[in-house]
Amino acid sequence: MNEKYDALKSNVRMLGDILGNTIQEAHGDVILEKVETIRKLSKSATAGSQEREDLIEEIKNLPNEQLTPVAHAFSQFLNLTNIAEQYHTISRHCEEQVCEPDAINTLFGKLANNDISKEDTAQAIKELNIELVLTAHPTEIARRTMINKLVKINQCLSQLEHSDLSPRERLKTERRLEGLIAQSWHSDVIRQQRPTPLDEAKWGFAVVENSLWEAVPAFLREFDDRLKGHLGEGLAIDARPVHFTNWMGGDRDGNPNVTHPITQEVLLLSRWKAADLFLGDIQELITELSIVQCNQQVRDLAGDAHEPYRAILKGLRTLLTNTTTVLDAQINGEDVPNLPILTTVDQLWDPLLACYQSLRECGMSVIAEGTIVDTLRRVKAFGVHLVRLDIRQESTRHCDAIAEMTQFLELGDYAQWSEDEKVAFLIKELSSKRPLLPRNWQPSAEVQEVLDTCRVMAQHPREAFGAYVISMARTASDVLAVHLLLQECGCKFRMDVCPLFETLDDLNHSEVVMKQLYSLEWYRDFINNHQMVMIGYSDSAKDAGVMSAGWAQYDAMDKLVKVSDAEGIELTLFHGRGGTVGRGGAPAHAALLSQPPRSLKGGLRVTEQGEMIRFKLGLPDVAVNSFNLYASAILEANLLPPPEPKKEWRDLMDVLSEVSCEAYRGIVQGEPDFVPYFRAATPEQELGKLPLGSRPAKRNPQGGVESLRAIPWIFSWSQNRLVLPAWLGAGEAIQYSIDKGHQAMLEEMCREWPFFSTRLGMLEMVYSKCNIEVSRYYDQRLTDESLWPLGERLRTQLQKDIVTVLNVENNENLMQNDPWGLESIRLRNTYVEPLNMLQAELLYRTRQTDNPSPELEEALMLTIAGIAAGMRNTG
Repeated sequence: MNEKYDALKSNVRMLGDILGNTIQEAHGDVILEKVETIRKLSKSATAGSQEREDLIEEIKNLPNEQLTPVAHAFSQFLNLTNIAEQYHTISRHCEEQVCEPDAINTLFGKLANNDISKEDTAQAIKELNIELVLTAHPTEIARRTMINKLVKINQCLSQLEHSDLSPRERLKTERRLEGLIAQSWHSDVIRQQRPTPLDEAKWGFAVVENSLWEAVPAFLREFDDRLKGHLGEGLAIDARPVHFTNWMGGDRDGNPNVTHPITQEVLLLSRWKAADLFLGDIQELITELSIVQCNQQVRDLAGDAHEPYRAILKGLRTLLTNTTTVLDAQINGEDVPNLPILTTVDQLWDPLLACYQSLRECGMSVIAEGTIVDTLRRVKAFGVHLVRLDIRQESTRHCDAIAEMTQFLELGDYAQWSEDEKVAFLIKELSSKRPLLPRNWQPSAEVQEVLDTCRVMAQHPREAFGAYVISMARTASDVLAVHLLLQECGCKFRMDVCPLFETLDDLNHSEVVMKQLYSLEWYRDFINNHQMVMIGYSDSAKDAGVMSAGWAQYDAMDKLVKVSDAEGIELTLFHGRGGTVGRGGAPAHAALLSQPPRSLKGGLRVTEQGEMIRFKLGLPDVAVNSFNLYASAILEANLLPPPEPKKEWRDLMDVLSEVSCEAYRGIVQGEPDFVPYFRAATPEQELGKLPLGSRPAKRNPQGGVESLRAIPWIFSWSQNRLVLPAWLGAGEAIQYSIDKGHQAMLEEMCREWPFFSTRLGMLEMVYSKCNIEVSRYYDQRLTDESLWPLGERLRTQLQKDIVTVLNVENNENLMQNDPWGLESIRLRNTYVEPLNMLQAELLYRTRQTDNPSPELEEALMLTIAGIAAGMRNTG
């Protein structure tokens, strides 16, 4: 088994040795020896061992001036370990050792075994739709400059894997690697200022430029080859199975920094970046296509030019150059030159397709299937706007806007009306030919911002946008209100207005809301039989715990699919997953196959957030793997749907949900010591000092734990290794059902129902990342003795829950069915535990004074960043 990981461990050792040399050169032998002593003690430390006690003492005795370099060292060890691990998944060694079976080939094997016809498979592939929504993330700590260095380190690892390197080539690559690791060491790991929404958007565009631009055509080439092998026919030239949307610069829910001028600038920047990237493609094609032979269509387009393809491409180059010039002027507020620019995708697609078809017709298929195909694929995937922009706003902001309007017009206070009165008023105004917005009205600043955002949307084409997402949506009027505001602000196109149901109650009520909307004749006509609904994972889990939230999400999706089917409406479910289990995270393939039957027939629309963008999409080859996983899971879910759960399974899930929610809330809301314990035993209060995302950590700055966003809530618990929100209540509910005589049914559900087995698999991963001894140490170092019993009670519950879950699964050890995942956790633990001990010590020292030194604060921030890197799916 361990031979699989020899190449990985060898790379980790090599990178660690280079980092050690860098530390020695920068700080001398004393620091390097201290780091090595701590690393060795961590490697041999086990619960209750002498080495563990020695590790704690070693860290306690560190003088203040040594804390920052030591924290920096372990944080960098983890970054380099992550790079080595990420590289291992795309290296030759992984292919030889088959770390993961090939997802697409495995799928075709399953389809053949289940007698799925080639016609049905081909149809499912035509309908394949993967829409990844890139979102900013308050726990993406790495700066863009650091991420670029990490990519270059990866390239060096790839070079060194070639067995035929000459000694000179090997030395050159090794020196480059040393230089990059030294650059990383001597650069600021953490941003000095909190990023603006514009910075976040630029980070997102950088991911497209550095990875996705190359990954999309590479994936489609690979996919096309597989389809030809299995089905005898490949992808259509205009296929667009993968495309992207963006929340950065559009998500204003609880983020006062996202304003309508920011949204306007991000929309223009997105178009500029698209034109700039296509300009690179076209320039390359001009260099390549020096061919003179062409068909009549190309001759008509090129006139009497001797090199017709180049003539057409030079026209496109001029158009794209004009586009970047005009957009530059618009972005910078300068005089805009009157030049023809790129406004529709057809302006690129039509001439490029004509060139492609001409090459094929003239016997040059080998040239046609080269670079020009990649460019055509990019035109379909990225279009004129590169990534579409979603707009997200909280439901009460729309209600407030309409209420101010009705009060000014002396129609009454909309906010105080019943739901029926609101719906009747909204439908009447949506059907009316006259405007509702008063001319001489000066609304409040908050309402003005909502209206200005809608006006910005009205100035751009439909293709620039994905959906308008309403967070905390609760009623039909919440959806209709947005349609009315868009109409009143001059929006001429039909926008997908997408309610986001995120609390337990809202998920449970979602079917009723959508039924009411579907029953409205105006609404049915307007939406053209297509509806998008977003399922919230983060807030429902924070509200009710993972087991209860998971079942509410499944049940809501199931009911929404069925009610939409019954009404003849095409439903797209939009999954607001985070990276963590506490926010809906799970290995993508398993998570998708565990959803209700038919829930992916409208395609997959899912958020990809900050650190997970980097881990899943940050390198072209890694992104290709991710696309393969998504494609195979969606096709499998649609062609080999999971079973409808039996009624008795559903009934038992209702019980599990109720018991787990009660257990979760009993601690989080009912335990008087819980909030003081949470604040003392985790770095929750210190997180606010870390310049992470542009969005505040709390919806209400004066609020308590209940006002904390789901991300910092889970992030805090992952730092002290109790990871409480990702397991609390679930094991208790399972044990309750066992005690009531339902063990056999739980085992049956585990064997036969992907939803339930995936849920248990996610719990196993969480349990593997928890560390009871580390959590206990945080308590002892940081909390008042009166709070220790609560910590012990939680850890005792955790240990009981692990036994319960293994019992139901009939497993002896955690993650025995996922050796790669377990090895990945083990690999990083040696470096994470010292950072935990350092963090506890730094929290202790910084809390002793009102004005901790910048040196201590920097060291603390480094431990937070390092533990986040080590835990991976943290927030």
